[in-house]
Amino acid sequence: MGRSQLHTKSPNVLSCLILTLSFAFPVLKQHLLLLHHLRHSKTSIPVAMKDFQANKNPQVESKKTTIPPYMKAISGSFGGIVEACCLQPIDVIKTRLQLDRMGNYKGIVHCGATVSSTEGVRALWKGLTPFATHLTLKYALRMGSNAMLQSAFKDSDTGTLSNKARFLSGFGAGVLEALVIVTPFEVIYPPSQYNPSLVWSFIVQVVKIRLQQQRGLSRELLKYKGPIHCAHTIIREEGLFGLWAGAAPTVMRNGTNQAAMFTAKNAFDVVLWKKHEGDGKVLQPWQSMISGFLAGTAGPVCTGPFDVVKTRLMAQSRDGGEVKYKGMVHAIRTIYAEEGLRALWKGLLPRLMRIPPGQAIMWAVADQIIGLYERRYFHSAAL
Repeated sequence: MGRSQLHTKSPNVLSCLILTLSFAFPVLKQHLLLLHHLRHSKTSIPVAMKDFQANKNPQVESKKTTIPPYMKAISGSFGGIVEACCLQPIDVIKTRLQLDRMGNYKGIVHCGATVSSTEGVRALWKGLTPFATHLTLKYALRMGSNAMLQSAFKDSDTGTLSNKARFLSGFGAGVLEALVIVTPFEVIYPPSQYNPSLVWSFIVQVVKIRLQQQRGLSRELLKYKGPIHCAHTIIREEGLFGLWAGAAPTVMRNGTNQAAMFTAKNAFDVVLWKKHEGDGKVLQPWQSMISGFLAGTAGPVCTGPFDVVKTRLMAQSRDGGEVKYKGMVHAIRTIYAEEGLRALWKGLLPRLMRIPPGQAIMWAVADQIIGLYERRYFHSAAL
């Protein structure tokens, strides 16, 4: 009887022993790891324990330090306003050079000087209103949608974002901004249901280029008297789809540009300044400008032909009957046949003078706004 009781109780004792060890082992393992961390750390025990706890659960820390998409959108919109005011003359010169088929302008300096002397200095800021509106909406959508896509592509277990996911997030944001803000390709609702303010946000790019290609400042001699008049004239003469000219090359250009830009900006921040998103560290404006400038350099070289074709398609008017360029591929072939290969990169130098400095200005403003948010909500919460 006693022997049978021993056989009966032994498994219970063994189970209790196993259960105790199963609870004790993780605690023992944690203490051993903490002792190892303290041994190799020069900081005090409370600081080392805080760092150890933060590194132990990266998923919680990652979720805690995620910048909300609306803050990214706000930072981008403010950066777009500042960029537009500073760099509008470069954009006007770029547009004039890309539309110059007769060789009237010998280069950037000659183009700027010619426009200033013949049309006045104010002509270098032609199209500023639609351009500023365009950049504000574009950067708000770009930064916000990129943040949302990055959140969707993050690893659900660790909260990390791979370089491939970052690239795809940037490409998606670029395509979205091309379709929604820059040059939407198709109409979803009937024209009678369009909100005028929504239509205005869609058409600013076409209107900007039409205004920039006009020569002179006398309103009586200009076809388009202003942004709203320009939009109404295009719709009346060319139809509603005239506002969506150049959608295909714009999608290719913007998607590739933003994919490269977001990936490069993050890489330069990490390599140059050891800055990771949500770490509470705020870059100095000059540091943000360097990272933004470098990130904005590669895109224009790769997407030059798409930008030239986009400008030609947006600038051509349909009021005279047949148009010269039937589409993106036809435009590339026509320009190459009539003007040579180099014509597909017309305006590259002013684009390099315009886009990298523009990205530097935009990121200097955006990083400061995001940095204020990080210090207000992340750093103060940690304290």
